[in-house]
Amino acid sequence: MSLIVPFRDPDAGTPPSRVEDYRSTLLRSPHHRPLAVPQTLSEVTGPADCWDRLMGPALSDLTTQHAGPPIGQRIIVSGRVIDDSGRPVPNTVMEIWQTNAAGRYVHIRDQWDAPLDPNFTGAGRVITDAEGRYRFITVRPGAYPWGNHQNAWRPAHIHLSLLGPAFATRLVTQLYFPDDPLIEIDPIANAVPMPYRQRLVCRFDIATTEPHWALGYLFDIVLKGQDQTPFEDDDHDH
Repeated sequence: MSLIVPFRDPDAGTPPSRVEDYRSTLLRSPHHRPLAVPQTLSEVTGPADCWDRLMGPALSDLTTQHAGPPIGQRIIVSGRVIDDSGRPVPNTVMEIWQTNAAGRYVHIRDQWDAPLDPNFTGAGRVITDAEGRYRFITVRPGAYPWGNHQNAWRPAHIHLSLLGPAFATRLVTQLYFPDDPLIEIDPIANAVPMPYRQRLVCRFDIATTEPHWALGYLFDIVLKGQDQTPFEDDDHDH
């Protein structure tokens, strides 16, 4: 006799659209059930084999984009994009954006009392190689206050966006750093329940660390399955 195991949809801890402690979701969360919109050929196909020609050269080193080096601790963030079977996902565009070391974005709406760094824009882009690997050089971002509640501070984090075979397959998530005490009291991070929240935390890697130059961190992204990385929208197909 063969054992038949019933299929169960994987639960990757993706946060709901409405989280009571994350105040802005009370306004942005939909009031009606989402509608299923079937994807056509235009949504599932795109320039997957020519992203570099379409978007230009990679911007993998955020510390060499300006006249001088930025202020802050230089870090290397690398890893792999894989599917639910552990197979690499090549030719995937990964974009990142983050604050500078003082915790400030280069954005007109970010006006809190922290200095801007003229040598740091905080944006980068790479394309995963044949083994699904990516690598960025940047500086560790700083924490910053936000108006969600009294004395609210966001933990240091990096935003990541992935594009698969087409623009409609975009996925967005956040990367946090180990041993950051702000993670435990951050409503956005805590919208992802444990143990899934740990999948959003990168890990220090001495093998990636370069002596006298930069600390190394690893962060693998799993697109689907029981080990899936939590994304901002769970209704996706990559």
